[in-house]
Amino acid sequence: MTLLSAEVGMRTEYPFVLPRGFVDEQGNLHREGVMRLATARDEITTQSDARVRQNPAYLTVLLLDRTLVRLGTLPTVDTLVVECLFASDLAFLQDLYRRINQSGHTEVEVTCPSCGHDYAVDIAGDLPGEA
Repeated sequence: MTLLSAEVGMRTEYPFVLPRGFVDEQGNLHREGVMRLATARDEITTQSDARVRQNPAYLTVLLLDRTLVRLGTLPTVDTLVVECLFASDLAFLQDLYRRINQSGHTEVEVTCPSCGHDYAVDIAGDLPGEA
């Protein structure tokens, strides 16, 4: 699936840098990560999960669990990691999820408060060493 996407030039993974970062049990900070596009299966499977039926807000946790490919040097990103994110990081990832799955990009239009010039900013940010 990724090979086909690469051949047609479709972007399916989006790097990001969390505003605060996840602190693991050893005190290591993890801020850089990658989110992939959601599939229909991601959306359908999470909707029928018993935890979502019990608490609809849990849908966000499950969707992020399924679409976060990497976060720092963590071996896996699971529901416990998503549940332990700072609220500002959770909000950032929710917005990123919405942008890449609905809008198809991570850019937002902003206006400079000093000069009034409009320009686009990539809210996901680049990872170190990337253009």
